[in-house]
Amino acid sequence: MIFGIYPGGATGDDSGGLATGAPDDPARVGDALDRLQGAAGRPFLVRAYLHYEDGNGGFLATATPADAERYAVRGRRLDLVAQYRSASGDVAGYQDWLRALVERYGAVTDTLQVTEEPNVVGNPVLDGHYPRVREAIIAGVRAVKEHARALGHTHLRTGFNTTPLFGPAAGFVADLVREGGEDFTAALDYIGLDFFPDVFRPVPPTEFAATVSGLLRHHRERVLAPAGLAELPLHITEHGWPTGPDRSPERQAESVETVVHLAAAAPGVAAYTHFALRDADSARPGLFHRFGVMTDTYEPKPAFEVLRGLVERYA
Repeated sequence: MIFGIYPGGATGDDSGGLATGAPDDPARVGDALDRLQGAAGRPFLVRAYLHYEDGNGGFLATATPADAERYAVRGRRLDLVAQYRSASGDVAGYQDWLRALVERYGAVTDTLQVTEEPNVVGNPVLDGHYPRVREAIIAGVRAVKEHARALGHTHLRTGFNTTPLFGPAAGFVADLVREGGEDFTAALDYIGLDFFPDVFRPVPPTEFAATVSGLLRHHRERVLAPAGLAELPLHITEHGWPTGPDRSPERQAESVETVVHLAAAAPGVAAYTHFALRDADSARPGLFHRFGVMTDTYEPKPAFEVLRGLVERYA
């Protein structure tokens, strides 16, 4: 697998706001990334977020972490998340913005994700909240692939992600494939999955491994296969387990270890990205403030060393 991590501190919450704290420390971030990556030149992704909204089509700087290009060294590459937040449904403007991203970041980017959790509605920090998001995915994936190839960035891969999909929502990907047609599916290089087992819906420890395996199997068999995409690489684009009251650092480490072991054994899982490197604010008890494998002062939690060992074993 290819490993990666989101190295920023800011985290979107479930109410449409942001969990924030002390500013990122680029020197400490760089040191922590070096330690997780291990050998220089080993493939390793640095996840960074930026968003398109009405009127900001010329703004190409990463929102978090700031100046993400600085971390694309020692063989590390960017995993860019290009969010779509156009209240007017400006799909054409989003396409132009994506082409500009390819021009600016293409040389240091391996994966460019078009939209973020477009199946989630009602939360303005996530893309399903905005009109014409399905069209934005289809048009955006095509635009990224075409422009990357035109510029010679044959290494750059593009796709989109969702959260786990159940019931009627399980048809989300198949519906996109029907709407997008062969040009859309031909442009897709991977499908991403953001999933956080035992975070928002508790899972007994004795059932955790079975739950993770079941989620991965369900996504391939019940979501991707009906869309004709079962053979496409699956990237775990976000996984994490926050510490806090009644949520021990030791249990976080166990969660990371279990998920990575099972992902490595699952058919077609090609990448794992952890969310996140550091807590937004280690003094706050809320879930969204303490996702890091390090504290907000960059002190490693047990999960940091566990993740480092998993990179050594599976990367």
